[in-house]
Amino acid sequence: MAGDSEALKVSEARLWRLIEERGKAGTDVEAIDRRIWDLFGEEWAVMFTDLVGFSRHVEKFGILHFLQVIHEHRKLLLPIIESHDGLLIKQEGDSLLILFRRPERAVACAREMRRACSLYSERRKPEEQIVLCVGIGFGRVLRIGDVDVWGKEVNAASKLGEDTAKGNEILVTEAVKSALGGTESGVAFEPAGSGFSASESIYRLVAPV
Repeated sequence: MAGDSEALKVSEARLWRLIEERGKAGTDVEAIDRRIWDLFGEEWAVMFTDLVGFSRHVEKFGILHFLQVIHEHRKLLLPIIESHDGLLIKQEGDSLLILFRRPERAVACAREMRRACSLYSERRKPEEQIVLCVGIGFGRVLRIGDVDVWGKEVNAASKLGEDTAKGNEILVTEAVKSALGGTESGVAFEPAGSGFSASESIYRLVAPV
């Protein structure tokens, strides 16, 4: 464990040294960029989750309610994430950042998470319910061990999961939809507007529920 921790620190330090070098006058930026992507670039499906009404309920019911929801949320979802080979990279408040090697694993995990949350919430008070929003992206990202990840699809998944998706929605980027293909993938999507720009479409999972 100590060795892994030290290796991670070395990796982080190496990345920031390259970023520092990249910003110097006269630097060959393209060459530095290639080095960074060669060192840290990997292809992953990226999932962000968020809970509906969480901040409002914390305001109304207090910090212990906050801690209880976080505890139940983790207890419910982490085994599902593990069973789909997801890697939990970050948890901040009611949001999770998870990586999957393949987009189909991410979508399957999102569907099972949504079902589990619906069953959990059936007979509970509104403030005790866990109502999930999910955003998924897919593509080449910069991954720093198991602690951080950056990239266009990371930003897109974050916006979909934390800002755009409504309760019980699973939204994906065009890259996810394209990677999964057509009806042979066993899932279906419908258009759900545009992403960061008008040229980037996003999609809502509609089948199977």
